[in-house]
Amino acid sequence: MTVYVDEVRDWTLIARARGLRHTHWCHLTADTEAELHAFAARLGLRRSWFQKKSDRDYRWHYDVTPNKRALAVRLGAQEVDRRFVGQLMIRRQEERDGAEPGATVGPRCKTTPVKELTP
Repeated sequence: MTVYVDEVRDWTLIARARGLRHTHWCHLTADTEAELHAFAARLGLRRSWFQKKSDRDYRWHYDVTPNKRALAVRLGAQEVDRRFVGQLMIRRQEERDGAEPGATVGPRCKTTPVKELTP
C-alpha cells in the first residue's frame, strides 16, 4: 500500500472563482481510502477536506498545499506525475465497474505510467 502526491499546479482561476485562500495545490491519494485517511491525519488534514462525491466516485483524494506536499514527501508519500494519478483513477474505475455483475471492462489508456501500478 502506498500514498501518492502529484506535482503542484497553479489553480488561480478556479481558486479565485470559488473564493479559496490558496491558489497552488496538488493531490494526495493512496491505494486505499483507509491508508489515505490515516496518512492525512498524520499531515494534520481535516477529514472534511476529503473529496469524494459518492460511493461510486473513484477520484477520491485530498488537495494539499505546497507546504503540506513537502511534509507528505518527508513522511513517505511517493512523488508521481498527473499521468500516473490519471491511470490510478482509471484502474479504480475499471475495478469498480468490473465488480458489477455481467460487466466487462478493458484498458482505456494505452500510455505507460512513469511508475508501474501494482495489482
